Amino acid sequence: MSQVEKIFGIHAVESVLTRTPEKIVQLFLQKSRQDKKLQNIESLAAGAGLKFQNVDKRKMDDWVKGNHQGVIAEVKVQDASLNENQLLDLVESEKDVLILVLDGVTDPHNLGACLRTADAAGVAALVVPKDRSASLTAVARKVACGAAEQVPVVKVTNLARFLARLKERDVWIIGTAGEAKSDIYETKFSGSTALVMGAEGSGMRRLTRENCDQLIKIPMAGSVSSLNVSVATGVCLFEIVRQKIARQ
Repeated sequence: MSQVEKIFGIHAVESVLTRTPEKIVQLFLQKSRQDKKLQNIESLAAGAGLKFQNVDKRKMDDWVKGNHQGVIAEVKVQDASLNENQLLDLVESEKDVLILVLDGVTDPHNLGACLRTADAAGVAALVVPKDRSASLTAVARKVACGAAEQVPVVKVTNLARFLARLKERDVWIIGTAGEAKSDIYETKFSGSTALVMGAEGSGMRRLTRENCDQLIKIPMAGSVSSLNVSVATGVCLFEIVRQKIARQ
């Protein structure tokens, strides 16, 4: 079922205009702003046969919470849909499935960034607990740049139990933790894999950690003790992708 939502920001609106312009219901551009970025938006809209309205910045500020960069679009969105059982069926029917699990990530910016990276890495689904997790807000969609319509976000009632069900289906559960003995570059990835990323600071919850088959870390050379969760997710996912390509 589709619904109409406001998305905003240069990159987010450009992505829709480039990939699925037919989903745009209305396009609004800031009246007082004229630069190359907005001119490119106008050009893409014209190429798609879309008209736009010039609106005062104050009115646009009232419409959305966040930096709209002078561009707001009302878009028909239909998120990629998958529930717990459907994801389990997918795992049973396909080989080499890659799943991303976020445990306790509550910042919508991080959720959006992880979704965008997951889409680029060919992730089948992003799994989050129903509680203590960010939702697909307008901010998350802006950062995701259209990935929410490509990668299903599966909300599970009990994350530890769901991980156990994945293990029963021969999915290797790999959790990330700073104190892990093995680093990601020493780890061989093969077959269906679920990568579990914890929240910054607190990391994975105890029950989540106990359901992991293996814990790994990203080697850190500098004085910073940890990476932003979306950056760490990108590092880990693309090491898995690199090994997958090498096997082929």
